[in-house]
Amino acid sequence: MVAPPAVILIVDDHRAVREELAFQLGYDGWQTREAGDGPTGVSMALDGAVDLVLLDVKLPLLDGLDVLSRIKSERPELPVVMISGHGDLETAVLAVRKGAYDFLQKPFTKDRMVLSIKNALAATRLLRENASLRAAIANEHRLLGDSAPMAQVRTIISKVAPTDVAVLVTGENGTGKELVARQLHQQSARAAKPFVALNCAAIPADLVESELFGHERGAFTGAMAGRAGAFEQADDGTLFLDEVGDMPLPMQAKLLRALQERVVQRVGGQKTIAVDVRVIAATNQDLTEMVAAKTFREDLYYRLHGVRVHLPALRDRDADIDFLAQHFLTGATARHGLGVRRLHRDAATWLRAQPWPGNVRQLRNVIEGAAVLADGPEVGRADLLAVMTPGPSRDATGTTDWFRFEKLEDFGNATEKEFLRRKLLEFGGNIKRTAENIDLQRSNLYKKLERYGLK
Repeated sequence: MVAPPAVILIVDDHRAVREELAFQLGYDGWQTREAGDGPTGVSMALDGAVDLVLLDVKLPLLDGLDVLSRIKSERPELPVVMISGHGDLETAVLAVRKGAYDFLQKPFTKDRMVLSIKNALAATRLLRENASLRAAIANEHRLLGDSAPMAQVRTIISKVAPTDVAVLVTGENGTGKELVARQLHQQSARAAKPFVALNCAAIPADLVESELFGHERGAFTGAMAGRAGAFEQADDGTLFLDEVGDMPLPMQAKLLRALQERVVQRVGGQKTIAVDVRVIAATNQDLTEMVAAKTFREDLYYRLHGVRVHLPALRDRDADIDFLAQHFLTGATARHGLGVRRLHRDAATWLRAQPWPGNVRQLRNVIEGAAVLADGPEVGRADLLAVMTPGPSRDATGTTDWFRFEKLEDFGNATEKEFLRRKLLEFGGNIKRTAENIDLQRSNLYKKLERYGLK
């Protein structure tokens, strides 16, 4: 679809000037509107029907700079290019400070005017796209549900977000701890700065320091170039440390130093680097028990635990399940082009009766899979069961067909995926317990879950 031509408002008290500019702009494909004085220019600029204003400095009834101020106070996103026959540097600087995109001094060439207009429209379009993208990201990361426990979580976030107080987010896997961290970031004064997330459990122990603080070239085998760590990347913004309870004890001491002194030192480096970072930590473990067991530093615990935000398990907020299920279903149908999908009444009843050991993440994945499998516009209980208890394909007698694979590698991948899925269900989605019981490092388990789409 071709976008309609931009509409440019020409505000100048000389009719001949307005007509000449309108002719030139029309020749280049733009539409124009005209105003001969300041108040009329303000009114036409604010009616929402123009995309850019060409504004003369000297106007009757209301000066051009005052017109600029009024436009920017009501429509700050509307680009304004000032034009003047007797402007000076001081006027130009003042106009730009008041929000003008550019300042053209008469006589100016048509090419100069066209270039200024194109640049102003392009910059405005980019700002709108960025705003739209930020809104979409914010919507994707919002906390869903209106139950009493979630209302309490939102209240705490609204109070804590504008401050720089340390926040410890707790809750089972799949409850949305990263969403809380993103909400804290988005509602803070650091919202326009970076948000960097680091999963401490998914990083091999010997690489945690490099991931946090960065490294210099040659610091270790494979360090072919210097690299900024998470602290430097998040400077002036927010650093989210997920699964902080899995951080090795030696690294806990170095993290504590970075938090206290607000400086980091790259691996293999000699100089310290000042950083201004808000750290939000999260865990599904009981850190107080870990402190008692001497597996987590007590001083680091108190440094991270300024305010605690606890996310309830889905089974403790079952009033939200209907809304969440329909929300995820709507999103899945849109993403996969499935047309209209709705939950059958028996499916909704069945969903509320489940324990949901994987919490909201599990519910979302189940709904998405069921939406794809459903044959008609309704997602029923049978579709949900097919996702909740998947496995290799079955033949007409219902017997599992493990030998449908032509290659040993495919057979191995399928059985490994099913084994991991069932173990996750067995241990209620708890990554730590699952890894311990199947004798696998947590970082390797995370990689496998990512590979098989189980995370």
